[in-house]
Amino acid sequence: GRSVCLLWALNDSVWIGHAHCHKLQESMLSSASGFKNYRGILNWCVVMLVLSNARLFLENLLRYGILVDPIQVVSLFLKDPYSWPAACLVIGMYFKGRLGSISEKVGLLIYIFNLTVILCFPMVVVLKLPSITPVGGAFALGVYTILFLKLYSYKDVNRWCRERTQVKARSPSSPSVSSRMQSHVSYPGNLSLRDMYYFVFAPTLCYELNFPRSESIRMGFLLRRLFEMWMVPIIRSSMKPLQEMDYSRMTERLLRLAVPNHLIWLIFFYCFFHSSMNFVAELLRFGDREFYRDWWNSETITYFWQNWNIPVHKWCLRHFYKPLLRIGAGKLLSQSAVFFASAFFHEYLVSVPLRMFRLWAFMGMMAQLPLAWFVARFLRGNYGNAAVWLSLIIGQPIAVLMYVHDYYVTHCQDDPTISEAL
Repeated sequence: GRSVCLLWALNDSVWIGHAHCHKLQESMLSSASGFKNYRGILNWCVVMLVLSNARLFLENLLRYGILVDPIQVVSLFLKDPYSWPAACLVIGMYFKGRLGSISEKVGLLIYIFNLTVILCFPMVVVLKLPSITPVGGAFALGVYTILFLKLYSYKDVNRWCRERTQVKARSPSSPSVSSRMQSHVSYPGNLSLRDMYYFVFAPTLCYELNFPRSESIRMGFLLRRLFEMWMVPIIRSSMKPLQEMDYSRMTERLLRLAVPNHLIWLIFFYCFFHSSMNFVAELLRFGDREFYRDWWNSETITYFWQNWNIPVHKWCLRHFYKPLLRIGAGKLLSQSAVFFASAFFHEYLVSVPLRMFRLWAFMGMMAQLPLAWFVARFLRGNYGNAAVWLSLIIGQPIAVLMYVHDYYVTHCQDDPTISEAL
């Protein structure tokens, strides 16, 4: 009898164990579940991306043949292989002279003149020399623009150091502070060509007397990325609808251009802001590697512009936005001024190399202000993030098509070979 009871008890416990197979829990794809391991889904996205792009690659190869060869890539930068005006323009930028001790006012005048020349001289050279290609001119102007922003920061920081030194000279210094600063460079010990050249090549636009430095250089850090060129046939086939003002075909060409243009922009972002800047930082043992933040999670236009290009954002915040606030300008006016300056440099880097002034880039940047207000006011969360992505995917191809159309009308409309190709 006892054995039978034990057997029934055992069976009941087994049955109870099998009966309670449910518990209170969320689905894994629900945000409330707390599950975060989506590596398999990410790998699936990569596989699907590779397969879809392989199909597009084969389709373009069969339809258009090989459109890009090494000679064609070189011709984007050079018209004549024995004449390198854009490269000479960039190389000449790095040869500087050194002045002795001068007064504050004279130094300010020299700096203003120097910064003006840095912006105007390459522009005049690009406009006057027909041998400079649009790509070569854009590269040269980009390098000079970076130098302009760096030297502006260099001037501001050293001026702040002089003002701080004058204040300390009128008050007793703390021994503990001076002992802590013995291992660091202090003003005016930083005023050397070596220090300036390090800053010129460093992947930052904001100058400091003592940059954070890594302990050693890790070899093999450079990442190489392959680049697929899909835009040439799509842009060429877009000229005729633009000329005929066929809005339905223009929209179709815009949507065809949007995806490859966006993928190329993403590849450029990764190659430049991650691979290239980390490579330069590793060579120079530059410790601050925050070149971007999570802009892909942007729910507002403002958050995107504050986080996708951290070096430029830090420069604007430190040398433009905050100084405007200090002199009494409001936040809206200061933010608008930052967008205006950014729009100017966007137009400067596009119109001058193309040798035509259409203000498409300028208007595109200024349009970010009302767009930012609309997204922040009416769209939140995922809807705001989708609006940011949509502005990136659709907005850039519109500007590309407008500039290419105007460039074609200005320079290539009378070329019979190009007309036949279209």
